Amino acid sequence: MAEQDSKQPENEIQEEQSTGVEVELETAEEVAAAEAAEAEASPDDEVAQLQEELVAAKDAALRAQAEAQNAKRRADQDVEKARKFALERFAGELLPVADNLERALEAASGDDEAIKPIAEGVELTLKSLLDVLGKQNIEVVEPNGEPFDPNLHQAMSMIENPEVEPNTVIAVMQKGYTLNGRLIRPAMVMVSK
Repeated sequence: MAEQDSKQPENEIQEEQSTGVEVELETAEEVAAAEAAEAEASPDDEVAQLQEELVAAKDAALRAQAEAQNAKRRADQDVEKARKFALERFAGELLPVADNLERALEAASGDDEAIKPIAEGVELTLKSLLDVLGKQNIEVVEPNGEPFDPNLHQAMSMIENPEVEPNTVIAVMQKGYTLNGRLIRPAMVMVSK
């Protein structure tokens, strides 16, 4: 009986090995059948797959082209803004010179004949400075009599004045300036209540 028991496991092992080979063969046959099925359906599926890839590639190319155009447009806008507002800082530092020339004219507005030639020289200097500023698109904001605009004016005080509408600029203490429509310095004003 011991001999039968020892033979039985050998037979079972051999049977298992032989069935394992059959399983592998069946699997290989299944793989071959699947490949054959793929080969038969392959041209249509492959064409469909290639068409999908083509559509995806076209989409990616269009997106890349649009992104490049947007980047170029943004760069052009940045260059234009830099060119347009390059003088902003310089003009801001030059504005006190115009203010000082205006104050000098106010101080020289007397009847003294000795001061008149000096006042004329200061007036001509102020005029030439304002002409140069105007050529560079720097414009004066002098809102006397206009409605108060917080985007262009800085209210220094409010005074009751029944002769004018409320929120009207009644006096300008310091002129404001814009560069290409951008405010460099607000006008300091007095506003009616």
